[in-house]
Amino acid sequence: MTVYFIGAGPGDPELITVKGQRLIRRCPVILYAGSLVPEAVLEGHQAQQVVNTAELHLEQIVALLAEAHARGQDVARVHSGDPSLYGAIGEQIRHLRERGIPYEIVPGVTATAACAALLGCELTLPEVSQTLILTRHASKTRMPEGESLGDLARHRATLAIHLGVSRIEEIVAELLPHYGPACPVAVIHRASWPDQAQVTGTLADIAEKVRAVGFRRTALILVGEVLAAEGFADSSLYRAGHAHLYRPGE
Repeated sequence: MTVYFIGAGPGDPELITVKGQRLIRRCPVILYAGSLVPEAVLEGHQAQQVVNTAELHLEQIVALLAEAHARGQDVARVHSGDPSLYGAIGEQIRHLRERGIPYEIVPGVTATAACAALLGCELTLPEVSQTLILTRHASKTRMPEGESLGDLARHRATLAIHLGVSRIEEIVAELLPHYGPACPVAVIHRASWPDQAQVTGTLADIAEKVRAVGFRRTALILVGEVLAAEGFADSSLYRAGHAHLYRPGE
């Protein structure tokens, strides 16, 4: 018996991995985070037990996993995006380890990747930014020392900020001293869902634009020069004179 923590992807059911889909269709027990995982992801399942865990607390979820283990039944524990990023699987894994219950993590497409696809851009451009920082705005979960937005902004890297759109004014205030008012920003609401929407602007006007469209949750904030960069250098990867293992230089 194994508990599979499966990343369902950002919303579009077609973005789940082949392995994730196969396990969902095979496992006799499915626990899914229904607040963020569309039921279409479960299409084709043959499970005997399907539970939407949106209204359950940790102890109730762990109890269901333990009961399935006692019956010798594999569990598809389905989370949105990639379960290793803000998926709250760490505490579930801790309980599984204490009980000696095997588990496996099946990666999923992240919201950041879906947002970049929607914007039609690359997040790491030569001589513009080679670093992407995935973070969140401090709220009920306190940020460790050195991980405030102000601290991270000193790097001037590309930022992907989760769980913070309702505090867009505070986020802008922390970033402005480091990125400047002209820095490009994109806010993507429910990326890859049928009702996905986006707002683009700069740190000078993005808060006003977000308020105007009414984004309050389930949105990702991308910040950085890569969002509007032009005339950047070509990477070495496909440069004719660049030799590597698979292609001798010219």
